[in-house]
Amino acid sequence: TMGTTFIIKIISAQPFKNYQNLEIGIDSVLEEINRQMSTWDPNSELSRFNRNKSINPIPVSSQLFKVVKSAMSVSEKTNGAFDITVFELMGLWGFGPSPKDGIPTDKEIEKVLSNTGWEQVKLLENDIKKLNPNIKIDLNAIAKGYGVDQVFNFIRGLGYKDVFVEIGGELRCSGKNQLNKSWRIGIDNPNIGDYSSNEIAAVIIMDNRSLATSGNYRNFVNIDGEIIGHTINPKLGKPIQTNVLSVTVLAESCMNADGWATALMTMDYESGIEIVRSEKGLDVIWIIERSDTSRRVGRTNGVKIEDSIYEFIQ
Repeated sequence: TMGTTFIIKIISAQPFKNYQNLEIGIDSVLEEINRQMSTWDPNSELSRFNRNKSINPIPVSSQLFKVVKSAMSVSEKTNGAFDITVFELMGLWGFGPSPKDGIPTDKEIEKVLSNTGWEQVKLLENDIKKLNPNIKIDLNAIAKGYGVDQVFNFIRGLGYKDVFVEIGGELRCSGKNQLNKSWRIGIDNPNIGDYSSNEIAAVIIMDNRSLATSGNYRNFVNIDGEIIGHTINPKLGKPIQTNVLSVTVLAESCMNADGWATALMTMDYESGIEIVRSEKGLDVIWIIERSDTSRRVGRTNGVKIEDSIYEFIQ
């Protein structure tokens, strides 16, 4: 789903008598999200919204409105470090359904940035208004998290308590695993440049929370021999350059964790932890590369780490 894989685990003392119905129900939830928020489907609700150049309020579904509202909240709290109006910008750097070839020029970036900016989108009661008719929205940095939440809530609504839902690395879990222990999640050790390792950087103990990780080590393109990561600074219109290799966010909802992971990936560690300290309900793990190429782990106080191959920043 959503251009990636998904895994669902349900621990039940009773045999699954309605397994096929459960599978059909999960598929229908995922299909509905794709119909609403896919940038790849030209007939999706989001694609139709992006083609609409009216500056009058545009009616949207409650689901799409909810995701955009959550995204706008993260944008406001991070002063635009997270921005869903980057549809054209992502394509300019070779990502999305209509990628451009070659590294963009400053002039091309400047032109796209003139039609970018979360402040150009206004939320009304059930409508979304474009202040700039050329604004296009990309929800790929938050829709997976929303999808996890929707599938999780669907399964929990059937009465199951011990549940694990993961879509493309974003996940939410509750209860216990098959060993009757809290779910444990391994955080990848980023393979970047000449660095290659199959080790898990850290193991997180999950207590009925959601988790999302953002990093440039999985999703990238090769443009004229230069490797470009998919995290673009929405203010500068260019790929990020920070000391952060990956960010993992823990929150109640996976949608919130997903958005914040992307936002924090555009900042250095010091800036990120300063913002997170004032945001309730978030816990974060940073994998950071020092100037000597050694790695350290930064974390907030609420993170329960069972094991880590790196030292922690004090």
